[in-house]
Amino acid sequence: MARTLKSDKWLFLATLLLVGTSVVMVYSASSFKAMTSNSSPLISLLKQLGVAALGMIVLSISMRVDYRNYRRPELIWTALVIAFIALVAVLFMPVRNGTQRWFIIGSTTIQPSEFAKLALTVFTAALLERRMHRIDELSYSLAPIGIATGIFVLLILKEPDFGTSVAILGIVIALIFAAGVKYRYFLSGLIVLVPALVGIAILEPYRIKRLMSFTDPWAYQAKEGYQVVQGWIALGSGGIFGRGLMAGVTKQSFLPEANTDFIAAVIGEELGLIGITVLIITFCIIAWRGLRTAVLAPDRFGSLLAIGLTTMVAVQAFFNLSVVTGLVPNKGLPLPLVSNGGSSLLINLLGMGILLNISQQASTVAATKVGLDAEA
Repeated sequence: MARTLKSDKWLFLATLLLVGTSVVMVYSASSFKAMTSNSSPLISLLKQLGVAALGMIVLSISMRVDYRNYRRPELIWTALVIAFIALVAVLFMPVRNGTQRWFIIGSTTIQPSEFAKLALTVFTAALLERRMHRIDELSYSLAPIGIATGIFVLLILKEPDFGTSVAILGIVIALIFAAGVKYRYFLSGLIVLVPALVGIAILEPYRIKRLMSFTDPWAYQAKEGYQVVQGWIALGSGGIFGRGLMAGVTKQSFLPEANTDFIAAVIGEELGLIGITVLIITFCIIAWRGLRTAVLAPDRFGSLLAIGLTTMVAVQAFFNLSVVTGLVPNKGLPLPLVSNGGSSLLINLLGMGILLNISQQASTVAATKVGLDAEA
C-alpha cells in the first residue's frame, strides 16, 4: 500500500502562526494612521486578511505539487525571463517614496524583486544540482549563476533596493557553500564581493549617513537614526508583558514604517519581551525544520532548494530583527511572513509551500531509514 505523504507539522504551524500574527499586527500598526487619514482601520485588516487567505491557498496548492517539477528548464527560464522583464519595466514606473520598486494598480502594489528572489533561488539550486560533478570548474558551474545574479542585483540596486540585493546575494552564497565549492574559491569570492558591497553602499550619500548613524543612533536621532531610536523606545516601553494589543504609542506618528520594516518594534511594545521571544522562536523553528528537510531530502535538488527557501525566510528575518534592535545598519527589509506587503507575503508562502512539499518527501526518507534500522 502506498505511503501517505505527510508535511512537517512544526514547519506548517510555525508558518501559520506568523501569518496570523501578520494579520493582527498589521491591523494594529496601521489603525492609527488609518484613523488620522479619515479612513476605516478595517480596510487594512480586510486587505491583509485577503492577502493572507490568498497566500494560504497558494501554500496549500504548492505543497501538493511535486517540487521536482520546478527543475524543468522551460519553467525555470520562463520564470527568469518574466522576472527580468518585470525588473526592467518597474524602472519606468512613477517614483514612490524615492524609489521605483512597485507596479501600482489602483490600491494594490506588486514588487517584482520578490518574485525575482524566488526565481533565482530555484534556478541556482537546479543548476548546481545538474553541474555538481564539475562544481569546481567555475566557468562551467558558477559563471551562469554569477551572470544571472549580477543582472538581477544590478537592476534591483537601480530601484534602489540595497536590502533585497543583499538578501539575494545571501541566498546564492548559501547555496554555493552548501554545494561544496572548494573553500579557497568560496573565500576568494567573498574577498571580492565584500569590498564591492561596501563600495556600493558608500556611493550614495544617504547610505553613508545610515552607516554613520548606525555607530551612534542617538547622535542622529533627528533624521538618519530616528527609526532605530524610536524602535528602541518601543521595545523598551513594552517591558516583559507589553502595553497590550492595540495599545502601542510609538506607532502613533512616531515610528515610520510601523507596519512594514519596523513591525517587530510594534510587537515588542504591545506584546512585550514575551511576544518578541515567541516571534524569534518561531523563526528558529522554521530554520531548524527547513535545514532538517534539506538533510533528509531524497535528492540533491530538493536539498539545495530547501536550503535556499529556508535562507530566504530565516536570514531575512534575522537581518530585519537585527535592524530593529540596532545590531546592523538599516537596510529596508520587511519581516518575512509578518510585515505588510502582499508581494512579500505571497512569495514567501509560495516558498514555504514548496518547502513543505520537500518535507513530505523527506518524511518518507526518514520513515524508510527508521524501518531499515529496526530490521537491522
